[in-house]
This record gives sequence, C-alpha cells and structure tokens, in this order.
Amino acid sequence: MAKITKEDALRYHAEGKPGKIEVIPTKPYSTQTDLSLAYSPGVAEPCLEIQKKPLDVYKYTDKGNLVAVISNGTAVLGLGDIGAMAGKPVMEGKGLLFKIFAGIDVFDIEVNEKDPQKFIDTVKAIAPTFGGINLEDIKAPQCFEIETRLKEELDIPVMHDDQHGTAIISAAGLLNALEIAGKKIEEVKIVVNGAGAASISCTRLYVMLGARKENIIMCDSKGVISTRRANLTEQKKEFATDAPVDTLEEAVRGADVFLGLSVADVLTKEMVRTMNENPIVFALANPNPEISYADAMESRPDIIFATGRSDYPNQINNVLGFPYIFRGALDTHAKAINEEMKLAAVYAIAGLAKEPVPDVVNAAYKLKRTTFGREYILPKALDPRLLTRVSCAVAKAAIESGVSRKTITDWDGYANHLREMMGYDSKLLRSFTDMAKANPKRVVFAEANHINMLKAAAEAKAEGICYPILLGNEERLAKIAAEENISLEGIEIVNLRHDRETERRHRYARILAEKKAREGVTYAEACEKMVDRNAFGMMMVATGDADAFVTGVYSRYSEVTKLAEQIIGIRAPYSHFGTLNILTCKKGTFFIADTLINRHPSTEVLIDIARLTHDAVKFFAHEPVMAMLSYSNFGSDKQGSPQKVHDAIEYLHKNCPEMMIDGEMQVNFALDRKLRDEMYPFNKLKGMDVNTLVFPNLSSANSAYKLLDTLGFTETIGPIQMGLNKPIHFTDVESTTRDILNLTTVAVVDAIVQEQIDRKKTSK
Repeated sequence: MAKITKEDALRYHAEGKPGKIEVIPTKPYSTQTDLSLAYSPGVAEPCLEIQKKPLDVYKYTDKGNLVAVISNGTAVLGLGDIGAMAGKPVMEGKGLLFKIFAGIDVFDIEVNEKDPQKFIDTVKAIAPTFGGINLEDIKAPQCFEIETRLKEELDIPVMHDDQHGTAIISAAGLLNALEIAGKKIEEVKIVVNGAGAASISCTRLYVMLGARKENIIMCDSKGVISTRRANLTEQKKEFATDAPVDTLEEAVRGADVFLGLSVADVLTKEMVRTMNENPIVFALANPNPEISYADAMESRPDIIFATGRSDYPNQINNVLGFPYIFRGALDTHAKAINEEMKLAAVYAIAGLAKEPVPDVVNAAYKLKRTTFGREYILPKALDPRLLTRVSCAVAKAAIESGVSRKTITDWDGYANHLREMMGYDSKLLRSFTDMAKANPKRVVFAEANHINMLKAAAEAKAEGICYPILLGNEERLAKIAAEENISLEGIEIVNLRHDRETERRHRYARILAEKKAREGVTYAEACEKMVDRNAFGMMMVATGDADAFVTGVYSRYSEVTKLAEQIIGIRAPYSHFGTLNILTCKKGTFFIADTLINRHPSTEVLIDIARLTHDAVKFFAHEPVMAMLSYSNFGSDKQGSPQKVHDAIEYLHKNCPEMMIDGEMQVNFALDRKLRDEMYPFNKLKGMDVNTLVFPNLSSANSAYKLLDTLGFTETIGPIQMGLNKPIHFTDVESTTRDILNLTTVAVVDAIVQEQIDRKKTSK
C-alpha cells in the first residue's frame, strides 16, 4: 500500500472542488421549456400526483435512489467522539463508496445532537426525502436504541452499517471458513473479544445462522462477560456466560473461532496455539489487528485468518455488502432491511467466493489461480460480480419476505440493468492497479524527457505499480525533474547513447541482426537502430532486461509499430496485431478496436482484429458480444469496406462459430437491440446487447473513441496493445499524465500475464 501522508490526505480533499461528492442534474436544462418543466409551472403536476398517490414519489423523484448517510460524530472511525462537523469527511467518503460501487446517490447529514430521542426525532422529520437511511459512526449503546426505534417508526430501510455491515461480511467469511475447516456452526466454540455495536450484531447474526449461545463467550476490556458480573448493559447481558472463565486467555483455550473487534495485540501466538484444530481467527481491529498477520501465520500452520486490512488475504470489508444491500432494497422500494435480506446477502457473498474467479479479479493475487480455500474465503472488494449477485439476492429476499412495494420478475433483465447503470471502468482499473502493485514489473519509458511521461513514471514508482526505467540523458532529466518538483529517487535512468552503453548497444544489434538476417537486416543497420530510443527500449524487453515498454508521446505510431513488429514480433497464430480501447459511460462498458494500428485493414486483418479483441474482452471478465461496423447493414452495399467486413463475418461464422459476432452493421443497429432485431431478425446477436465494436478502419475507430472521450461522454482506458509477443504499448501525443499512468498499469498487467504464459511453456 502507498504510504498516505497528512499532506496527501489534506490535498486530496481540498484541491479542485472541496470535498468528494456533488449533485448534478439528470434532466435537460438548456432551454426555457426545460426550466419550466423542471420547476414552475411544470413541477406542480408530479406534486399533485404524489399528493393523490404517495408511492408515485418513487416514479417522479430520486427518492428511490437516494440514501442519507447520517451521523452525530460520536464514534468516528478510530477517532472517537470528534463531533458532527468533524465527521463530515467520513460521511462524504461513505457517500462516494455508495456511488462508485452501486450507483446510489447520497446526501451526507451530520446532526449535532447526542440525545437519542432528539436525534431520532430529527431523522424521522427528514426521512420523507430518502429511500433509505444508513446510520454511521454513532456510539454504543445509544446506536442500538436509535436504530431499533427508527426501524420501528419509519417505512424505509434503516441500517446501522457499523453493526450489520461487519456482521454480514464476517458471517459470510465464517460460513466459508467453517466449511474449509470441516466444522458445523452449531457445534463450534466461539470467542468474541469486544462488546461494542459491531460485536453484538456479529454475534446475533452468528446465532441466527445456527451458533448456540451456550457455545459463545464474549469479552470486553474487563475480561469475560460473565453472569457473575454486575452492571452489565442489556446487550452484554444477552451474551453473558455461566462458564467458569474470567480472562481472554482462558476463553480461547479449546475455542474454534475467535472474532476480534477490539484493540491491537491482545491475542498472542501462545493463545492461538491453545485453540482447537483448524482455528478460525478474525482479527478485525483497524489498522492493527488483535494479532499481527506475521504472528498469526507463525502460530500454527492450520489457521484460517482474516483481518480488516486490504494488504493481507481475507479482508473483512463492509464495502462487500452495504452498497449492494441498499441497492436491492431501493430497487424493490422496500420498507425495511430485515433479517431475511441480511441473510440473503450473507449467502450471496459466501457463495460467490466458491465460484471461478475472473482473471481481472485475480489481479489482487499476483495472477495465481485463486480458488476457494484458506486464503480466499471472501470475494475481493473489486469483484464486479458483487453488484449483481448481492443486489439480486437482497431484492429477492425483500420481495419474498413481504417488505417490498415493487416486484421484480425479470432477474436477468434486472442484472443487466445494474451492469449497464454502473459500468466497470473504475473497478477494472483499480483491479489492474492492485495486480500491478502486488507484482510490479520493470517498465521502460522511452520518452522520459516529456513532462507527462516523466510524471507518470514517478507516480508509478511512488504508487508501487512498477520499477520505471527512464531512457534519456541523466542531466536533462534531472533538470526537468527539478523544475517540476518530481522525485526521481530510486528510479533507474539509462542513457542509451552514452559510451558506457556501447557494449549493450552492440549486443542488442547482434541479437537483432541474427534474428532478422534472412529479412535483410545487417549488423551495421542494427547498430544504427540501437541509438533510437524505441528500438533500444524494445530490445531491453526482447532480451529480458525489462518487462514492458511504453512510448508514443513524441513518436509517430506508424514508425513505432513497424519497429515493434520487427523487434518483438506478432504472437502466433496471428499475422497482425491491433489495439483496444475500453470506454465506460452511463450505458455501460464498451470495447472498441482497432484504435491505433491498422489504417485500411483487409478482410484478413479484420479477422485477426476480431479474434484478438474477442480474447481481450474475455480477459477483462466480460462476455464479448461483438458487432463489426460499417456504413451499411448485412450486405446492403457490395463494395469497399462493407464488403471486407461482410467477408470477415462470413469467415468468422464458418470458422469461429463460438464467437458471438455479426455484421456488417451501422452503429445504431449495433447498439439498439430492439431496432436490430426487428429489422434483421436473422442476426446472430438476437436478444443480446452488444458490448464490443470492431470498426472497419483506423479513421473511424480512432475518431469515434476520441470524440466520445473529448465530449466527456465516457472514460477511456487505452489504447491497449493486442497481439505482440511482448508488452509493448503505445500512447497518443496528447496523452495526459493520468492516461500514461493508466497505460503503464495495463502494461504491467500484460507483463504479468506474459510471465505466466512463458512459465507454462517452460514447464511443458
């Protein structure tokens, strides 16, 4: 994990528009008619409809997608009672998570009131605004009364995530850990250390899942919560034990499960060794758990261990639950989040961990083939499947338990709606970033004297994404870095034209000349090439002196791609290579090709582009539904590019029948399923939504993605190289630092994948 300084944190929250969230309009507002519809006099009509039929508020307003994150600031993260206003950044952060993971709009509301009754009255008074209420960072025991009363007195979902989010995620992890350990929940002895809101809620949920109260021992700062102790709160009395034990050390002896929601370092290696075989230890104190990961692993080999941290396996992370629980509740206009919905979330999250993990999700595990087991008992937070699995499960439970006011019957349609609503761009990139940080590679930055590329290299180093290698003159790069306040500490610089690199230039030249001797490349010509930064950098990758290569802010792509084909070569069985851009907008995530390499592709080139794109999209955990585009539809024009595309489709249908691809077709028919299916009912994609577009030439593909990106309709990742033997990636001359950083992340992922491929070849 990158070290977060105080200055970084304050700058992040203050720069640009202060804070982390904003409100944006969702309807047109550019004309007088628009404004008259939005406000007076047009707004009167939905007001009157809602007055006549209150549930129409879900039809005419954002209530059905709006959650209040409400706190009085009495138990903020690990900061304690810092007050309502000081807690606002946390509530904004929670709002951001709701939005980026589940598309839910949030108003954060900080209530300067500690009296439970007055707080309850305040929340009840503003509740008509919202479709749901997420209570946050309210101290115990007041949080129990507040949540209970609001659930009883309001007709919208209310959940105190500090309690139930932790309970739901830890319960899912516990079910899977018990399965791995070969134990039954009704038989295991459970020790809970900590008696706050989260601990009580976790324990209650475990009991609902089958754990027996007589098998549970709860401890607080004074030791075991025993029936022999006086002045216990009602919540502690619920789990007071008659067992003749007084200390945590005594309690864990022979225990099967330890759940810690307390303080750091209270559980020792010696205590863990006294637990039953295959002990399950959830040490969830943050940032430092009740026992460190290192100590837990040293204590015994059969331990199943989880923490609240992202830098160790098995993170108990509330973000696996609350966005999707509220998503399912809102989409059914639920009156509450009840026990059935919580249990549905538990089983959905637990079940997902047992399914094959897409390559993109494997990013956090250094591309090991992650499978259900001791180090993988819960899905990763960035698994895009959580959105549909958990939301659908919660929505079904809301309907079946009778708290919904809206019924969903087309569950495939609902899941598709969720995917379209969200897209996966940020999750995808975060997954790649996790993967790169877990296994950083050596990346050559060919044009390091360009300020954007130099900044990107420095940021990639600071983030732990890669080990940059800068090609250029040391003095010039140091001068640029000093002027721009860029740290080059720890970054390798290779001055390829310096005398000290003579031996390497000659070595590279010999290798290239021998490789291309039958293609007219002489040693002298190869030596000349080695003073070119792109040729030299590619040879570093070709010879294993580096793992990946990034260029393009100065170089002409046409010249660089020729070099790449000559030095690196095209991956078998293809004869051509191309690039892909990932675009994400409100309609979903789309993949378009070829955006950089092939100017006027022949039918044969289009076939290779389509096959390469199909494989790339599958790598990104999407099922490719592909349309090959042109300005005609299904043979209506018999010449030029339409005919080339038509012939490519004919070949692919005959030789690659597993590919869901059709064309040629105009882009509106590709993206409008109803229009396409009505006009051309014979099409192979009938009933499916296209997510992958193959353009007939470079001009149309490049213009399309740049137009959408420039107008702000999409976010884009790419261009991503497809088809070369090594990770050689090309950016554009106008690329920003962020664009180059994103491409660097992709290049590292490409290198990790290539490493695996090479390892498999060697093992055979």
